[in-house]
Amino acid sequence: MDISKLNSLVELYFKKTLEVDGKRPFLKWLKPDKRTYNWEDITQRIYKLTTKIKTLINEGDRCLILSENRPYWLMTDISIMNAGGISVPIFTTYSANDYEYILNDCKPSLIFVSNQDQFNKIKKFINDDVKKIISYEKIDTESLLIEEILDEDVNEKIINNNLKRNMPACIIYTSGTSGNPKGVVLSHGGILSNCEGAVELLENLTKKKDPIFLTWLPLSHSYEHTVQFIQIIVGAKVFYAESLEKLISNMGIAKPTIMTAVPRFYQNLYTKINMNFEKQSGLKKYLIYKTLILGKKLLKKEKLSFIEKILNFLCEKLVRKKIRGQFGGNLQAFVSGGGALDQNIGEFLNAAGLPTLQGYGLTEASPVVSCNLPDLVKVETVGPPFRTNKVKIAEDGEILIKGENVMLGYLNLKEETEKVIKDGWLHTGDIGEIDNNNYLKITDRKKDIIVNLGGDNISPSKIENILCLNEKIKQSFVYGDKKNYLVALIVSEKEINNEQIKLIIENINKSLTLIEKIKKFVLIHEEFTIENRMLTPTLKLKRKEIIKNYKQQLENLY
Repeated sequence: MDISKLNSLVELYFKKTLEVDGKRPFLKWLKPDKRTYNWEDITQRIYKLTTKIKTLINEGDRCLILSENRPYWLMTDISIMNAGGISVPIFTTYSANDYEYILNDCKPSLIFVSNQDQFNKIKKFINDDVKKIISYEKIDTESLLIEEILDEDVNEKIINNNLKRNMPACIIYTSGTSGNPKGVVLSHGGILSNCEGAVELLENLTKKKDPIFLTWLPLSHSYEHTVQFIQIIVGAKVFYAESLEKLISNMGIAKPTIMTAVPRFYQNLYTKINMNFEKQSGLKKYLIYKTLILGKKLLKKEKLSFIEKILNFLCEKLVRKKIRGQFGGNLQAFVSGGGALDQNIGEFLNAAGLPTLQGYGLTEASPVVSCNLPDLVKVETVGPPFRTNKVKIAEDGEILIKGENVMLGYLNLKEETEKVIKDGWLHTGDIGEIDNNNYLKITDRKKDIIVNLGGDNISPSKIENILCLNEKIKQSFVYGDKKNYLVALIVSEKEINNEQIKLIIENINKSLTLIEKIKKFVLIHEEFTIENRMLTPTLKLKRKEIIKNYKQQLENLY
């Protein structure tokens, strides 16, 4: 399939249905007793749902999707576009203020909601713009139940051939690390060009084994939203995970070949595996030590001696194979995106037998810009840019992107759009450099920089990542703008005391420059979460919110 010649995501889906066996398994939700849908099942449901949606909306109307990941999600997304609407996926973990803002901002004509819990979050913000609500499960208001729509005897097979690459496909709201979420308008061509770049990257991986994906990251996230179309292109079998807590056990069931997630997942994985390694002794401990040493050598393309090759063979059979087995045994690659992955974690996971490719992107770029290649992983970088977009570094070090994948703009925010797109180049707000292999390296974030009293620019996220490598530190937050030294909030278990954290920080400080050292800290036991509004739905720190909650305790350290 030549993706560059396709007009829309709808055309992509229906072209793929001509290539695959309709009885081939496609989507399964890993909740107990949930059925597996084959390609024919999904296609028939898309036809029926499209027919119903067309009676409820006008061309270009916005249709909100508020649901956890499940097979109905993908059916809904494609049906909305096929009916001439624009999908507006939103996170199930937004605050009430965010829901109110989004509904007023995008004014949806139609709302898809999964169940009563999700409906409760938005019901008081629903206004006269909304013509109808379609629910996946019964809710306490007048709505159409999706099963009833899908049970109707409809034979019409609508395929929308009027869509063009430059038309809006969806509006994805940023997770709002500061201020209100922004509605990013992405085009059909933007997402298709992103898929084109990703498929080239995955080509070798999908040749080795039939692609199986385990999806955990919310489909309302731009990263996972685009991944679902990549899954269609490669004809993957897709499992939707039950929850983050059950992710590891779900991997054992799904046996994925590819999995996409954000850095927080890999950080937790690193901590769990490392803690298990620490418990070992004798020959096991020695083999684990050698697995990591030799794995890192191979990662850096360093030659192994004859003895090292024999040892590495044993490590592969006795350590790495066992680790892969805990994650289903078929894993070809973890793909990390949505934030910076710590270099130590990337090296550790690759060396331990879990190939981890770090990529880079942002919602405004549909979203992937670059990614490491399976045969040349440079964990300190985010890989070479996709062929389908151009990347250059501005004079001040900012990463600029140009290509079809760049958003059409922010919804209702003309000035904001003009600030970030100049002469066709998207200004990312990230600072970076390109190495001799054309691999992109992110070195800083323009907005998240701490400028101390001496005028030095300091990256708090770099220090936070280093702090969180210690298993006793669950989360951290570094503070010190316009101050003469840095301080931190340290989140840890209740049994951990100040003295233990003090020793850990003293040790970490030895590897930091003078201006990066943490002089004082506050130990807290309440985690930063989505629920308390201190994490975004993509698990990034909401800096303004954390400062608002802990301002006095932080200021008391000066």
